[in-house]
Amino acid sequence: MSFTRKLTQAWAASDSLLTVGLDPDPARFPAELRGRADRIFDFCRAIADITAPYACAFKPQIAYFAARRAEDQLEALCRHIKEHHPDIPLVLDAKRGDIGSTAEQYAAEAFERYGADAVTVSPYMGSDSIEPYFAWPDRGVIVLCRTSNPGGSDLQFLETGGEPLYLRVADLVAKKWNRHGQLGLVVGATFPAELAAVRARIGADMPLLVPGVGAQGGDVQATVQAGCNAAGTGMMINSSRAILYASGGDDWREAAARVARETRDAINGFRPGRS
Repeated sequence: MSFTRKLTQAWAASDSLLTVGLDPDPARFPAELRGRADRIFDFCRAIADITAPYACAFKPQIAYFAARRAEDQLEALCRHIKEHHPDIPLVLDAKRGDIGSTAEQYAAEAFERYGADAVTVSPYMGSDSIEPYFAWPDRGVIVLCRTSNPGGSDLQFLETGGEPLYLRVADLVAKKWNRHGQLGLVVGATFPAELAAVRARIGADMPLLVPGVGAQGGDVQATVQAGCNAAGTGMMINSSRAILYASGGDDWREAAARVARETRDAINGFRPGRS
């Protein structure tokens, strides 16, 4: 099944636009696991299992695993998600941005080693940085467009032919590069006006991965109204730290589930067609 079809089905089955980001920091683990880098898999598995009813996707961030030599735990986590939550898309947040044979290896890492349904990439080196991923035509490639960090404006707002660079990226992705129909864009929740501009530029069908809700302070109502399509879908709204570290006590599992459910419900309250 292709990434976009799987995501469409997950939106319907979960009645959710929430993506649960898996960014494990042992220093912030609950007391029973705190500081235990060898327990990253255990922590993330528990989070995935308890939040699965409220999620349309999971998004592990590879740097949090690689920095602690825990790639084997990431492999185990990806296997667990694929085996126990097979209908929920797995998006590997890697932000790769190279070309040629190097990009081919990054694609194999994401799609073969980790079994991801989609991967995030940087477009700075142009179409050559996207092309190698098309060897897996059913997998998603989610391209950085308008990121949620303040410094993103240093480059993303540079004028190119009378419009900002991030809109030029949106145009390229939607109109020239998306030949398999499996591309998406990363657009941050902290800039709802730019999010609305991207949605208007690319049309209704292309999915948007939207970080910035939760600990980063993105406004849920503004985000949903700016980025949803007429069907009330089209978005993977990511929350990581607010869910992962909802409690440092013995109730950390229950707290993560509660925050995930509350976030999903808050998002749903502003989706088109909802009362």
